[in-house]
Amino acid sequence: MIRTEQLTVKYRGHAVLDQINVLFEQGLVHSILGPNGCGKSTLLKTLSRQLKGESGAVYVDGKEVKDWGTKSFARHLAILSQVQERSIDIRVHDLVSYGRFPHKGWMQKLDDEDIKVVQNALELTGMASLANRNVQELSGGERQRARIAMAIAQQPKLLLLDEPTTYLDLCHQLEILELARHLNRVQKMTIVMVLHDLNHALSYSDRITVMKNGSIYSHGAPCEVVNEEMLREVFHVEACVEKLDVDGSLFIKSMKLLLDKRRLMG
Repeated sequence: MIRTEQLTVKYRGHAVLDQINVLFEQGLVHSILGPNGCGKSTLLKTLSRQLKGESGAVYVDGKEVKDWGTKSFARHLAILSQVQERSIDIRVHDLVSYGRFPHKGWMQKLDDEDIKVVQNALELTGMASLANRNVQELSGGERQRARIAMAIAQQPKLLLLDEPTTYLDLCHQLEILELARHLNRVQKMTIVMVLHDLNHALSYSDRITVMKNGSIYSHGAPCEVVNEEMLREVFHVEACVEKLDVDGSLFIKSMKLLLDKRRLMG
């Protein structure tokens, strides 16, 4: 469980996050939505201690993040950043093995249990057959799965994914989202991810958090959060939100930019 309490984060005197109160419940898949610049990635970085809040607090399983030890926090929570680092000259297996560092002492080598965990992470992400390939030789989707495998090897209870489908084609986007749902359902990880595609969020999320101008606009089950009014007020689009007959899930169609927004854009 992750909870924020009156969380405020400032950049050059401007509040990027303004008194955020939100609860990401344990055992669910959460998606954070909102327009560019609304604070989604900043929130994720603050939850993971990459950024420090100006005021307020972040709690992970009831304990304020500043009170966690570095290694114990890394064993509990893993984050996959939005921007991929330059591909390094390393085998996939060795990259995934980096995920075991929070579980090892200084200069301590990997043991049989570590190797088993790494192999399991490779299999879960469909990367076992590519374990001996160089990361530089992989496609974008394969590199993303390798990075997720490294995060899985940390054996975290909480996995944060910052725009995990960016720059991927549709097939690889769905592969990553299916993997996130599998990790939640089978490995019992709580997933919190930033997404841009609203229909993907509707299909794969148990809870959706919508942000606007550094604040929480709404939070809840997809059917409670996603509607025509929210799309107008947050994304400035007119759209039709329909319920599918097959499973009752929502689907957004017929989106178009609001007339007054077009005028503002010239």
